[in-house]
Amino acid sequence: MSESNLAVRPRALGVTGLAAVAVAFKRALASQCHPKMLAALFLPFIIALLGAIVLLWAFWTPLTAWLNMQAADWEFVNQVDQWLVAIGLFSIKLYLIPMLAVVILLPLSGILGLVIAAIFVMPIALRHLEQREYAGIRRQGKFSTTVGAWNAIVVGVLFAIGWVVTMPLWLIPPFALLLPIFWWAFAFTRMLRVDAIVEHASPQERRLLWRRHNRQLWLIGVVLALLNLFPPAWLVLPVFSALVYAHFSLEALRQLRGQTVIEA
Repeated sequence: MSESNLAVRPRALGVTGLAAVAVAFKRALASQCHPKMLAALFLPFIIALLGAIVLLWAFWTPLTAWLNMQAADWEFVNQVDQWLVAIGLFSIKLYLIPMLAVVILLPLSGILGLVIAAIFVMPIALRHLEQREYAGIRRQGKFSTTVGAWNAIVVGVLFAIGWVVTMPLWLIPPFALLLPIFWWAFAFTRMLRVDAIVEHASPQERRLLWRRHNRQLWLIGVVLALLNLFPPAWLVLPVFSALVYAHFSLEALRQLRGQTVIEA
């Protein structure tokens, strides 16, 4: 093979596709065990916990009152409730309304913790990874703090609105599982793909990476959303998810900059 043929071919660097996603999770797990990243767990967890307390204190009474008023028009629920009471069991509304209130309020505190992780923890994670595994990647981002913070707030607001608006669809059995997975995958992907790369990649590089790796980025979001179904994972997911996206994005950027680009 001639030397000219080698010059026009991009170098194959690292792993790609699903293997790159697996590598990102593996590296994130190793990074999460570092003392600095373990300490970083407390900030989003404390914010989410305080957010849950404030939300429950401020909105529990008006929310449950509104749900009780709405439940008066739920014919199916009323029929089941009357049947249970008639046979001497219990009123389903006594348990359904508080459960619905919790399902509405707790995810809102969770998305607040993710926003905090994206804005304040991600820069800590990036500096940590930059010193250890990605030292050769130069920072070429512009207005990174503003872009990252604004994106995190917008995605958080869209998540909160979408979560509440689509809750009536939970009465259709598949959507009770699919909608939480979709909205959390949306939050993880659309929020953290920006914060993971905004400090290092130029706007042109960001657009290219998101277009090239869109499926992998969403796959990471879906896996994290599935993990989010298990409450014990809530303690580590805000920081761990930031590490996964940071590892995947920085490695993808390193490969992009390592390729030989020939203009025709």
